[in-house]
Amino acid sequence: MTPAAIPPVAAIPPVLAEVVRSGFVEGHHRGSLVVLDADGRVELALGDPAAPVFPRSANKPFQAAAVLRSGLDLSGERLALAAASHSGEQFHLDLVRKMLAEWGLEPADLQTPPDLPLDPTEAEHYLARGLVRDKVTMNCSGKHAAMLAACALNGWETRSYLDPDHPLQRLVRTELEAAAGEPVAAVGTDGCGAPLMAIGLTGLARAFRSLVLGAPGSPGRRVADAMRTHPEYVAGTRRPDTWLMTEVPGTLSKMGAEAVQAVALSDGRALAFKIDDGAGRALGPVLARALALLGVDAPVRTRIGRAPLLGGAAEVGEIRATF
Repeated sequence: MTPAAIPPVAAIPPVLAEVVRSGFVEGHHRGSLVVLDADGRVELALGDPAAPVFPRSANKPFQAAAVLRSGLDLSGERLALAAASHSGEQFHLDLVRKMLAEWGLEPADLQTPPDLPLDPTEAEHYLARGLVRDKVTMNCSGKHAAMLAACALNGWETRSYLDPDHPLQRLVRTELEAAAGEPVAAVGTDGCGAPLMAIGLTGLARAFRSLVLGAPGSPGRRVADAMRTHPEYVAGTRRPDTWLMTEVPGTLSKMGAEAVQAVALSDGRALAFKIDDGAGRALGPVLARALALLGVDAPVRTRIGRAPLLGGAAEVGEIRATF
């Protein structure tokens, strides 16, 4: 093999969090992170925040904005639920069913995979009642209900609403690219079956910034306002996104699977990061530290950042941010 044919060695992402047990560092979580100042300039970049990632459910606000762009007039709790990774609490499930019924749709029309509630406590209660995995219970059912309603309004095919070439999914792509200021780098399939569009973390932070700074009444701003007004419909009563949007007014926050997080403050400061190994246990400590870098000084930071390790029934260590 000639030197010219040797493939380049990818840079190793920096450690964003470490696992400390009994005073011994037993593991690391690497990843990339970007922080934007109020003017949208990059204030801090760790790793490679320009590299495309799948934002997973952090893309949901833009899917919800595309639903509005299609002409569907959602607002309040319904719009927040359209952008949600809900916990499967009863009020979430009730509203999903109501949204479907309002458009002559049924739970069977959802193409979400049957699942248990995302929140572990809710899942325990659900199973204790003898219930089984269900399409409505899957955390993306609010988004899918809104997508189906948009199809019903426009006379679009509902059986193919998850096809990347469906008119609604083309609207999603246009919405995301405009907000991020960059083209979608790849299209895959999310856990719920919907098209999943890759952008860089810097683009994701810019996109969240565009939501909170959007003109009042614009689709993106309407989504941001609904999420911030009804955060319990975006996540649930026991989730960090809800805590942050409730306790720091004007903040927009949305997590995604595989340890992705995006946040924008009301003045345009924003952040986005991804833990490379997808470990959700590192998300809280990294988010708390990134919020501190954004200048957020509120008790919720400690609540979000706490990630203890147990030895038996005793606390013997923690997962902590390293930057």
